[in-house]
Amino acid sequence: MSTISVITPVHTPAIPYLEAAWQSLLDQEMPAGWDWEWIIQEDGEDGEAFAAIPDDPRIQYDMGRKSGPGVARTIALSRSSGELVKALDADDMLTPGALAREIAILSAYPEVGWTTTSTVDLLPDGSLMKWHSDPTEGIFARSAIYDYWSQNEYNLPVVPGTLCIRRELIMALGGWMALPASEDTGLLIAASILQEGYFIAEPGLVYRKWSGQSTAQSSHHDETERRARITVITRRAEAMKALWTQQ
Repeated sequence: MSTISVITPVHTPAIPYLEAAWQSLLDQEMPAGWDWEWIIQEDGEDGEAFAAIPDDPRIQYDMGRKSGPGVARTIALSRSSGELVKALDADDMLTPGALAREIAILSAYPEVGWTTTSTVDLLPDGSLMKWHSDPTEGIFARSAIYDYWSQNEYNLPVVPGTLCIRRELIMALGGWMALPASEDTGLLIAASILQEGYFIAEPGLVYRKWSGQSTAQSSHHDETERRARITVITRRAEAMKALWTQQ
């Protein structure tokens, strides 16, 4: 049996949404010979999320000192066993068929190291809105994500929170970057420098918009911190590109 490891960090405000995330996993129709495991890491040692964890043998839960989402994701990665690793935030949901589509692409294209997908925003009033600026479905050449990001005011052409990545690639990169935010952007950019990727146009994620999400907090938009995040992501990417060309 092959496994896809779904990695979810959770902090206290997002705990009420874990049940919806779990239901979206239950609704996945998996390809023959595949199953999922759900690795949940609580960012903090209060253990408040434990009571919200469903009784399912495919779920692993742990907690640790509060260190931010990047560290929580990477600590969760240490407990995973899947050939593929899938990101899923605690307050988001997978769309029906999302995992099967990602498995199909990564099985069909051995040269592709990662996938991202289109998303649908879930607004506070309950309505859904599709992101309007998706690229065309297909393969991203190596470094294309970084080139776009660096040339478009540090905006990405895809949503890094939809990442599905091969185990050997994410392990080679050391997991998510140890940043207070943009850790998924840093991982996606680094992965795109090492291997080609694939964008799936079918929405794979319902992205919840709400006041408690990390990206809605004022600290996320602090300009000094934002510039620091951009600088370290850029410098790592440029160093990786330089080392690659020397080979």
